[in-house]
Amino acid sequence: MATFFTEPSRTFSEFLLVPGYSTKECMVDNVSLKTPVVKFKKGEKPALEMNIPLVSAVMQAVSDDKMAVALAKEGGISFIYGSQPIEAQAAMVARAKSYKAGFVVSDSNISPESTLNDILALKARTGHSTVAVTTDGTAQGKLVGLVTSRDYRVSRMEGTELVKDFMTPMSDLIWAPSGTSLKEANNIIWDNKINQLPIVDAEGRLEYLVFRKDYASHKENKDELLDADKRYVVGAGINTRDYKERVPALVEAGVDIMTIDSSEGYSEWQKDTLEWIRATYGDSVKVGAGNVVDAEGFRFLAECGADFVKVGIGGGSICITREQKGIGRGQASAVIEVAQARDEYFKETGIYVPICSDGGIVYDYHMTLALAMGADFIMLGRYFARFDESPTNKVNINGTYMKEYWGEGSARARNWQRYDMGGDAKLSFEEGVDSYVPYAGSLRDNVGLSLKKVKSTMCNCGVLTIPELQEKAKITVISTTSLVEGGAHDVLLKDNPQIK
Repeated sequence: MATFFTEPSRTFSEFLLVPGYSTKECMVDNVSLKTPVVKFKKGEKPALEMNIPLVSAVMQAVSDDKMAVALAKEGGISFIYGSQPIEAQAAMVARAKSYKAGFVVSDSNISPESTLNDILALKARTGHSTVAVTTDGTAQGKLVGLVTSRDYRVSRMEGTELVKDFMTPMSDLIWAPSGTSLKEANNIIWDNKINQLPIVDAEGRLEYLVFRKDYASHKENKDELLDADKRYVVGAGINTRDYKERVPALVEAGVDIMTIDSSEGYSEWQKDTLEWIRATYGDSVKVGAGNVVDAEGFRFLAECGADFVKVGIGGGSICITREQKGIGRGQASAVIEVAQARDEYFKETGIYVPICSDGGIVYDYHMTLALAMGADFIMLGRYFARFDESPTNKVNINGTYMKEYWGEGSARARNWQRYDMGGDAKLSFEEGVDSYVPYAGSLRDNVGLSLKKVKSTMCNCGVLTIPELQEKAKITVISTTSLVEGGAHDVLLKDNPQIK
């Protein structure tokens, strides 16, 4: 006979947090949102932590290298989408990793025989105004000069001028030798009032560029998430089909962590993928798995060697898996059960496997509820798709700016690997839709506001850390009437068009 869950499958909107005792220490500035990303043994520190509990979804419409940089600046991780050629995904990872290292590998390089038009095309492609001029036009070529925006004026030039005729030549550049420390490089920049400093080896070849703006950026972004070499932490999505080719390419590109992107994590396909990664790389390569919605699925993936487990099926805003297949579970119910399973697994084994709540976030307060229910961090798609940094187009729909947003299970994405259960290499039917979401501006402003709400709520609960919240939170189920009462009611709002 089938197994029946007698408790209703509940969403985050069916719960509220009950206030706890707040001490004078319970201030927003005192709240820490640091959270583990990968598994660790009792008494040890996790190899990878985040400064904020947010990651971006493995989606074409959400996570590319631009999103990876923007989110890492705030302290989170973006998982660059995997439904693209291996080389293209690896290139995105490499670009994000080289964006900031203190020492930046130049991705804007040109030869002296190129033209101003070539400079302008390169700037349009990379978005960078500083171009290194090397003998062969590569990042590792012998440096002969630099071109910045002050070296040319488009309105007064034809476009056919040769780079060598208007660049700032090496003889006029201030540069530093290989082995110069980041602190020394920044001192040279400040002492000489320059915006960038080339680092050059003994043969005159360009190694890195150090930028004044990166120093200011580091001071401004105190929560930025960096690796041991002071490069941004970057994630990537993989599938259970081409992982033997994709994983090595991503590792070579410098990826910090990966996750298997699948609508169903409780499968032999994921077991095979995890076992191959562990057999090939041991524990040096970090990889999450999922998605699951119950204790059984969690334990399966934990025992297979997953570094974290994603929770949630059918709860995404553009996901129609429940409609199409009648499978899934309310996100709150799924997180609660899996969190309990994680804690039990920790007691039994001494190994803590973090869980990621993926989907079901409609309002900012849902983030706090997800964390209180046991999630270590939260994966968001629609939320990040609204921002400038997402890779989709901003369009005007009936006078309102929107951003395009589509699911990986939509006909537009055609990410068959995510939904594949061993059949033909194609998307048999849609499990996602093609849509628009309201444009919301910059990631930094919106994430900052959302996390202030999370921190403020945690203070109301009398806690200053996520583990404290999970231990001390008081959560109540609410009625449909409570839902109505939770918003403005029984008043006539001033912006109501009926008021003239």
